Amino acid sequence: MAVIRPARGRLRRALAVALPVPLLGLVLLMASGHLLLPLQKVVTIEAKMASKRDFFEDPEVERLLLKHGFRVHITRMGSREIANQDIKGYDVVFPSGQPAADLITRERAAADRPVTTYRPFVSPIVLATYREYAEALRGVGVADPQPDPDGRPLYYTLNMEEFLKLTKDGKRWDDIDISQQGVRNGNKILAQSSDICEANSASTYLGLVAFMENKNDAPDTEAEAEKLARSIKPLLVEQGLPSSEKAETYLSADGKSISPIAVIYEHQFLAHQIQYEAEHGTPDSERVLLYPSTRFVTEPQLVALTRDGDRLGDLVAGDPELQQRAMELGFRVRDAGSDATGDGLADFLAERNIPAPVTSTDDTKAVLPRLSLLERMIQIVGDCPPAEGAE
Repeated sequence: MAVIRPARGRLRRALAVALPVPLLGLVLLMASGHLLLPLQKVVTIEAKMASKRDFFEDPEVERLLLKHGFRVHITRMGSREIANQDIKGYDVVFPSGQPAADLITRERAAADRPVTTYRPFVSPIVLATYREYAEALRGVGVADPQPDPDGRPLYYTLNMEEFLKLTKDGKRWDDIDISQQGVRNGNKILAQSSDICEANSASTYLGLVAFMENKNDAPDTEAEAEKLARSIKPLLVEQGLPSSEKAETYLSADGKSISPIAVIYEHQFLAHQIQYEAEHGTPDSERVLLYPSTRFVTEPQLVALTRDGDRLGDLVAGDPELQQRAMELGFRVRDAGSDATGDGLADFLAERNIPAPVTSTDDTKAVLPRLSLLERMIQIVGDCPPAEGAE
């Protein structure tokens, strides 16, 4: 005997007549193959974020946050913009470094509205370049390759004193025989940064250069800071781009001709290498990093302004899945209950045959000027408008 099945449309009409609306929805969801998830309230977090929005805009991070009942709506802007604009109505702000976070926390404390800060991961400032330029610097004793078993290192240690001397002397790439690497470039040897008036990466690089030019010390007085800022201004070149877009330019097909050396964050380079290896089975050996011998590790701080912001901060700083994903995006994740970063990133890279960078504990660590002096130097070097409420 043949079994006659009603057409799908007729079946739905019959169900609609026979079943109550709530039960009908349940049956149709099951029939369509959709899984029924437990109903839960989803809280939308309003956030202002700089370059570390890379983490929150990752689809896997979005999925994990949604699993915990959070959706993050991001307003994009530079770290200094975040610190100097109104943050009323926001649950969290996430500038990329300590100076901007300090501006916010100090202002809130003065208004008797203290905040909680979270530091789930760190990412050093680096100078991203291409192999030809790194090898040209190596040829004049300014860069040294880190050990690499394949002989094509991804990482070099940059002698910052000698590099800045090339810049001060007005040396051009052709002057250090870049043509021997198959490239012709008559431009001056400079590291290009994002907008100094907005981006933490740029202001941090400013602080690093100032530290070097001030004989490994930060200025103590406003007069000293102003004089130093004017003297280093020719050594700093900015393109007016947010730090995330600066990394995008470096990673683009035309990056080599636009910006031979770019100031970016380490995680942006490592995220590219992880993705490149997944697609091609090998790292991108044409793009390399220069690690300044005098270094400064940025301290991105998620600043929670509301109770929901606190809940998000606790989650991001403590959830193992989110910490794992941060590592997969190139961040150095902090050990639970500690200010130290673990070896998880190096192990993760090794599993994918990507060399891990080596940061020497003997390297000199740069110290930024105190907040009011750094603000004044940023204004001078970047011709920025004065920050609201700045001293």
